Amino acid sequence: MGAQKSIHAGKAKIDVNVDLTHKLCASLMLTPFRSTGSPLSLVIGSLYIKHPNLFGGSEKLDVSLDKGLYDSNVLIAYRRPRPEWLAQQSFVIQHSIAPEIGVHGVPMDNFSRSGSGGVNLSRLAVGLDLNEPASTKWSSTTSIKFEHIRPLSDDGRSISRDFDGFPVTCSGSSHDNMVVLRQESRYAKANDHSFCRLSLQIEQGIPVLSKWLIFNRFKFIASKGLKLGPAFLLTSLTGGSIVGDMAPYQAFAIGGLGSLRGYGEGAVGSGRSCLVANNELTFPLHKMLEGAIFLDCGTDLGSGIYVPGNPALRQGKPGCGLGLGYGLRFKSQFGHFQVDYAINAFQQKTVYFGISNLAS
Repeated sequence: MGAQKSIHAGKAKIDVNVDLTHKLCASLMLTPFRSTGSPLSLVIGSLYIKHPNLFGGSEKLDVSLDKGLYDSNVLIAYRRPRPEWLAQQSFVIQHSIAPEIGVHGVPMDNFSRSGSGGVNLSRLAVGLDLNEPASTKWSSTTSIKFEHIRPLSDDGRSISRDFDGFPVTCSGSSHDNMVVLRQESRYAKANDHSFCRLSLQIEQGIPVLSKWLIFNRFKFIASKGLKLGPAFLLTSLTGGSIVGDMAPYQAFAIGGLGSLRGYGEGAVGSGRSCLVANNELTFPLHKMLEGAIFLDCGTDLGSGIYVPGNPALRQGKPGCGLGLGYGLRFKSQFGHFQVDYAINAFQQKTVYFGISNLAS
């Protein structure tokens, strides 16, 4: 249940979206971990402001505000016009607050859910995005940004240690600073019967000052889709690793909707490396309804012990897991709805409800 509204103010366009469907999502997926006394805290919504000609020279300004149950994100992007054969530049300011459930969250109900570990991340990023001109199959994005990351408790106070007394930052203080050079390359190829996609992401921490983080973080996502008669098989493999300086919040979290179904967010493991395989077969049941069966598996490759403070060991995460189940996919002009019924290696039943691609 939600409401959407578009308003035109001169050349600017304002999109407002208020969504109350979280009530069902929260009851099925999440464990409340923060008391909320304000009625506004029960609303999920988004606000977008777009101006196509800010100073009369086709400069574009995009402002977006997204609010979730326990998180928020503010993004301001300014773009000047450039020839199509040159990289498109965007000056970006972004601030987000989100609970760090994937690493510091505590597995619950035999690992089928994750409760709060009392650690939230306030992240401020300022920098430049460069979108390279796309070729027929390849596209790439390069960015360089200054990032200021400050862990917070559930009541909004700055913290430097978790409930067990271990540091939650790399510096050991109440915040981390870093300059990150990020490169992402994407490949896509598709025809009537199949598609394949590949995403490669590399992040390099640049030690502008001696106390700033220096690291290299690599991640890849490879997926293949194949039509088998009326059915469709989708297989994907995700992996990554990080070397150098590292804060616990930079670990690869395994478990949850976008990772390994049948487990809570991060309930399988959190390590310096990861490898996750997802397999899903969908088949039509009706014009707008599809059935699905899936099998997910993942491991931290034994790297959980190399994360500072070893949060995975302290929380009893196994480091590897297997989830299987079935579900329904409903597609309409209002969006895509997904319901999954999964069982993890501990035979704990878990029901997921997700919403994606809401129509604007």
